Amino acid sequence: MTFTYPIDSNKAHPARLSPDYKSTVKRSPSKPLIIMRHTLSELTGPVYGHETVRPGDADLTTQHRGEPIGERIIVHGHVRDEDGRGVPNTLVELWQANACGRYIHVRDQHPAPLDPNFTGTGRAQTDSEGYYRFVTVKPGAYPWGNHPNAWRPAHIHFSVFGHSFVSRLVTQMYFPGDPLFPFDPIFNSVTDAKARDRMISSFDLENTQPEWALCYRFNIVLRGRNATPMETK
Repeated sequence: MTFTYPIDSNKAHPARLSPDYKSTVKRSPSKPLIIMRHTLSELTGPVYGHETVRPGDADLTTQHRGEPIGERIIVHGHVRDEDGRGVPNTLVELWQANACGRYIHVRDQHPAPLDPNFTGTGRAQTDSEGYYRFVTVKPGAYPWGNHPNAWRPAHIHFSVFGHSFVSRLVTQMYFPGDPLFPFDPIFNSVTDAKARDRMISSFDLENTQPEWALCYRFNIVLRGRNATPMETK
């Protein structure tokens, strides 16, 4: 059992100000942060959407009348604490671009096609062992205008939520061997190479379903020396 919060592990998370990631320059604090005391309501509730998770929410390929275009994949893993124990009843949400690298969002005007059969959002709740599983399509890379010829590596956004407003953590999952890694300032805002590797999923041949879908494993560690880098440092 860990009784002392490992402060040194915070170094694995990206800094609020990462100059190469241009939007952080405007949104990162310029003055010292003010610690706000949490009230009982913030620390104990409300339960954020756990009770509304439906079985079909975890399969992004069956949410519409037809199947989405793209490479069907399985993404699964465990949400764990610093001691490697699974964290049960965690709300896991994801959002992503479609196979062509486009989001359904008014601000995304990337000239790639939208897919009427793919919304790009899903949610699941971990079981008693902290396990989750999604079925989706592999997202495409997309341009994002941060610097000349800037392209984001294929990625899936993950949000893990406990049972109170202050327990949400957000991270991104990448795919192994992506050639865009060296050129992406968001990925490289995590300066520790070993910590960056914890954001990269592993190909899971054992759980691939023959003639149906490849599989990737992505374990999310909430804190400690092996924590997954989070965007909400």
